Amino acid sequence: MPATVVVGAQWGDEGKGKLTDLLAREMNMVVRYQGGHNAGHTVVVGKEHFALQLVPSGVLYPHITPVIGNGVVVDPATLIAELRELESRGVDTSRVVVSGNAHLIMPYHQEIDMLTERYLGKSALGTTKRGIGPAYADKAARVGLRIQDLLDGKIFSEKLELVLKEKNALLAKAYNRLPLSAAEICDKYLNEYAPEISRRVADTVSLVHNARARGDQILLEGAQATFLDLDHGTYPFVTSSNPVASGACTGSGLGPRHIDRVIGVAKAYITRVGSGPFPTEDTGPDGDLLVERGNEFGTVTGRRRRTGWFDAVMLRQAVRLNSLDEVAVTKLDVLDTFNRLKVCTAYEVDGEKYTYPPYHQSALHKAIPIYEELSGWSQDLSGVTELSGLPGEACEYLSFLSGQIGVPVKLVGVGPGRDQFVHFS
Repeated sequence: MPATVVVGAQWGDEGKGKLTDLLAREMNMVVRYQGGHNAGHTVVVGKEHFALQLVPSGVLYPHITPVIGNGVVVDPATLIAELRELESRGVDTSRVVVSGNAHLIMPYHQEIDMLTERYLGKSALGTTKRGIGPAYADKAARVGLRIQDLLDGKIFSEKLELVLKEKNALLAKAYNRLPLSAAEICDKYLNEYAPEISRRVADTVSLVHNARARGDQILLEGAQATFLDLDHGTYPFVTSSNPVASGACTGSGLGPRHIDRVIGVAKAYITRVGSGPFPTEDTGPDGDLLVERGNEFGTVTGRRRRTGWFDAVMLRQAVRLNSLDEVAVTKLDVLDTFNRLKVCTAYEVDGEKYTYPPYHQSALHKAIPIYEELSGWSQDLSGVTELSGLPGEACEYLSFLSGQIGVPVKLVGVGPGRDQFVHFS
């Protein structure tokens, strides 16, 4: 059975967790394919909020097998804490499995991440300082430790001793830090973490392919978003992996022919966390109102997000980078109190018009948004459950977005709750 990919179409925080949770009703397996605990997916069930960092969003359904794929980097302490928190709230986590090929985040990764950001000062990238980037860097350098290494203490210790020589030299000479103890790390990872995680380790590539052969429905869930992609995002203000839809294949072990549906998730406006270009950013009262109404603070970090108007230039690029079949627009209700809405339909850079993002970073930093304005609806959408309940202006806004990006808007979020959505087309 072919698989479905859910991918963020902006700079993250679009509401992928809610959409994944919604689609999971019809799925048998949900696979997280990249990222680490630098990404937070929030699912609201009734009055309960579940903030998930590593565990796939489908964990809230008893029929789902949640899989942490090989493309994810895992902080075992965070994973164990998240599983225990879910269990304490009545969620069965016995079905959660993690790939033996997923890489481990180690204490030196977090230390180096924090020190590097501090060293960069005003040029800092705005990372979450969780060790994600350094873990992926070690993966590429072929000195990373993997989940499967927790199953063999001798191999784990040997690999750690080797890599720690280099890391401690870096910490001491570049940052004047005390060396990390291999014995202390081994004790924590092998005696504290390994017993908790070992029963969940699996050959997830075989697991996913066996599910496909049975005809199961598989959902592939990305973290971060298109424009935080290491290759296609606003480099260097990006994450360290590939959130785009093609990354779902690498990070899960499924081949591209097994994916037949790609859904992009975009807010009805746009947000960004940390540094980097943001052509449609609004730093005035409207931007403050978007923060207030949208509760735009990071799930993981608590940082205030930067806010701005919907950017169709970016979304057109997201459509072609991900082969999007459709888009889900979230948080439409946040725009309820605006009389006029702006949509960026093109950029102007040094007198030249761009309908797709310019490839050169200097041009993107200078991009001036060209807006079209539409009427707001001044009506509370949070209770709308049917298309007929959406005001005409809201329908016009959604149709305009669809026309600009070239793919249909099929699902619309009108509130944070699990069932606060409307089928649009």
